Amino acid sequence: MPLLSLEAERFRGLASLTAEFDPGYNLIVGPNASGKTSLLEALFFLGRGRSFRSRRLQALICHGQTDFQLVARVKSQAPSVTLGIRAARGSTEIRIGGKPARSVTELASHFPPLIIDPEIHKLLEDGPVQRRKFMDWGVFHVEHGFLSEWQRYHRALRQRNAALRTGTSGPALRAWEEEFVQSGSRLAEFRTRYLQELMPYLGAAGRALLDLDVTVTHQTGWAAGVSLAEALEASAERDRRFGLTHVGPHRADIAVRVDGQLARDRVSRGQQKLLASALTLAQLGLQDRVSPGKTALLLDDPAAELDGERLERLVALVRTLPVQLFVTSLRGDLAGLGTPGALFHVEQGQLSRA
Repeated sequence: MPLLSLEAERFRGLASLTAEFDPGYNLIVGPNASGKTSLLEALFFLGRGRSFRSRRLQALICHGQTDFQLVARVKSQAPSVTLGIRAARGSTEIRIGGKPARSVTELASHFPPLIIDPEIHKLLEDGPVQRRKFMDWGVFHVEHGFLSEWQRYHRALRQRNAALRTGTSGPALRAWEEEFVQSGSRLAEFRTRYLQELMPYLGAAGRALLDLDVTVTHQTGWAAGVSLAEALEASAERDRRFGLTHVGPHRADIAVRVDGQLARDRVSRGQQKLLASALTLAQLGLQDRVSPGKTALLLDDPAAELDGERLERLVALVRTLPVQLFVTSLRGDLAGLGTPGALFHVEQGQLSRA
């Protein structure tokens, strides 16, 4: 279900633009700070309802404006479906096919983008929050019951933490703990199964990009070999003392290994970007298997921080993927990706098709 068109108003430095996209390969060329990455950010927001560059909604609105608007057409079983987003400080309105969306997650069912940008190494460098987000995005597209279980778990977690802070005990606390254990155990099962399904794709991507055997394992958020109920009981005194739940899927992480060693002990900074890219492309491969023809890959300045050989490996692997591709570059002749179906030039926030 490729993205057919985009209209953006008052988004970042893109005061106003309209674009018709190729269902295959779209190349966006322009100098630094011209608005290329802002265009990818708008596309990412269309599928995720958030930015990959900033947590602040206000940062996405053109200077001096109060809101931004994105309208896109996505090919579907019908001729097309329209996605619309209007966002202002403190509020975001989403419409799909002219009707209000029930939640932001509905966007991803129509346009689920993944991105590889110059900051992708932070997937490995930063703390477990980013890796949980990576894992949960993938599980969301594979396990149909994941979202409701995730919501159920976090509701129970909030209620248990509130009870701990107020000193609540007895049946009221136990009721939320039962909900916490049931939903948390199920959530961990979803995540573990997803990472197992990801492994063949990750193994192939790791060999193609790094000539290394890359594996991942799920660290559930509590001690191995015990149930979540047992871990919660063992942590009860500490939880009451601090008014906080210390075990559970909200503490989960992914252990990434190359040739059997933890990645942080083995790979260089230059290899980190390729390793994080391997994780993303593996996720893309599994996502496309489940929902063929729906996924888009946003590739922001792939030449940044990669030498010629590493860039060649990344581009060669990307070319094999059956996805809609949006690539930014300083040059219009990005080697290895072939001739783009649509070539765009960005200059001072203005987009034109070559």
